[in-house]
Amino acid sequence: MEQFKKLTTKEKALQLNLDEKIYGTIAEIGGGQEVADHFFKAGAASGTIAKTMSAYDMTFSDAIYGKCDRYVCEEKLMKMLNREYSLLSQRLTHRAKRSHFFAFSNTVEVLNYKKTNEGHGWIGLRFQKHSNSEPNDCIIHVMLRDTDMLWQQQVLGIVGVNLIHACFSYSEPEEIINSLADNLHSGRLEIDFFRIEGPDFHHVDNRLMSLKLVKNGLTHATMFDPKGNVLQPSAALYKKNIFVLRGRFKPVTHVNVDMMLTGMRAYRHEDDVEISKIQPICELTLNDLTMEGQIDENDFLDRVDLLCKLGQNVMISNYQEHYKLAAYLSQFTRRKKIGIVLGYNNLVRIFDEKYYENLNGGILEAFSRLFGSNVKLYVYPTLEPGSEKLLTSQSFTPPPHLQKLYSYFQDNKQIFDLKGAKAEYMHIISDNVLEMISEGESGWEKYVPNKVADAIKKNHLFNLPYELQVDEEDL
Repeated sequence: MEQFKKLTTKEKALQLNLDEKIYGTIAEIGGGQEVADHFFKAGAASGTIAKTMSAYDMTFSDAIYGKCDRYVCEEKLMKMLNREYSLLSQRLTHRAKRSHFFAFSNTVEVLNYKKTNEGHGWIGLRFQKHSNSEPNDCIIHVMLRDTDMLWQQQVLGIVGVNLIHACFSYSEPEEIINSLADNLHSGRLEIDFFRIEGPDFHHVDNRLMSLKLVKNGLTHATMFDPKGNVLQPSAALYKKNIFVLRGRFKPVTHVNVDMMLTGMRAYRHEDDVEISKIQPICELTLNDLTMEGQIDENDFLDRVDLLCKLGQNVMISNYQEHYKLAAYLSQFTRRKKIGIVLGYNNLVRIFDEKYYENLNGGILEAFSRLFGSNVKLYVYPTLEPGSEKLLTSQSFTPPPHLQKLYSYFQDNKQIFDLKGAKAEYMHIISDNVLEMISEGESGWEKYVPNKVADAIKKNHLFNLPYELQVDEEDL
């Protein structure tokens, strides 16, 4: 389907209805039959829709799709897609040679009457690009930001039509991503999870697609588990005690590892931390992935791979300021403790008022967001340049008018010095290690974990030079 202008939602639905090949089922739970409604109102829906349904009652839903612990979750969505698509292939064998089948499903929670919840939902499409072929899956998770239930339902309908239209119209997943918010004002929704897989998308790395969600402004953060699987942040972090190490990780050095280990030892001993609910995260910001205004996607994947090899969960965010990251994470923790480990230089930066000039309340507003969500900063000691003196929270002196504020956080143990850091690692500076790698200097391996060194050598990461191959005939 060639497209020369941005189509309205009605035009997209009608275009699909008039395509004789596209045929399938729409099943929706929780927000009304908003997607199906667009196809019926566009006209010629009989050309596209085999069935619509909505199993609102939990007993009916369980009987049709099977039980899940939660009704708005990825597991429920996949059960819906499995059921609905299998029925298509079983019952419409007479159309199989001329049709591209699809099953669209969503399971959604919109605002309740008292507005005591948050609107969100899982939306997915199982679809064929070719007749008689294995299907592809495209799965997204949306956060609904409107403050009215009817407005949220409106967004659901539009996003659903956008998803179906994009999956049949485009072959590149970034084009699909960029069209999901068509005909919607920014701020009405956030798409914080995207996964596409199947025979027509075997080449796609969904970690890159998640990066594009952040880069293109559709969400503020994305996550990966140690195996590199894409995670949906609100599900992965729900009611967890979160411990965060922020950094560039270019490359991961012994200092980074020691910061995480030393910080975790202290964090686990906090009275209000449940050990079984700790979720450690290594977090990078978009700014740390940018070189000369552009994101180097290979460099991004290299750093994620190295962190995953060390068994870490990875988060990519667009939150440079610590208070913004803390406010984001606190949405999910439900007042559970958030720990952030940082070096001395970052502590100094946090108390630099120039970073808060854009806030009406200045540094006080920033600190209310940073420390108001049960957040504790763990300060890792740093060697003073040119000496063996350790710089800690005790040696830091803020400007005179902020000293009492700083003492308040110290007295309440919201800023805490880490003990037991390995002195032999403190002289390691990642930029120096990176330069050694790129210049082909020997000895850089001793500054990084063995797994990291092996991966850098094997894959020639961070511009590690290839060894000169000398032909024996030239000797």
